[in-house]
Amino acid sequence: MTPDMIATIYAYTAVGVGVILAAAGLGSAIGWGLICAKTLEGIARQPEMRPALMTNMFIFAGLMESFPFIILAFAMWFLFANPFVGALQASIATIGG
Repeated sequence: MTPDMIATIYAYTAVGVGVILAAAGLGSAIGWGLICAKTLEGIARQPEMRPALMTNMFIFAGLMESFPFIILAFAMWFLFANPFVGALQASIATIGG
């Protein structure tokens, strides 16, 4: 196993983590927009339902807000406890004898 192989794994992992975090941020932003838009649409149609709709909006917004943090935890795991380096070492040990 050469340092170039390890550097390549870390570089590809960093690119993958960047894509994952960008997708999580974009998905969360789109989700927030849809939640708020549909809540306002519902309030405009039935103003008397405002308290119930706002309660549901905040519940779903909390669920939507947890999604990027869960993705961030997985991304940090890939960055700092990279499982691919261990897999590379194991495969080289198996091939090498």
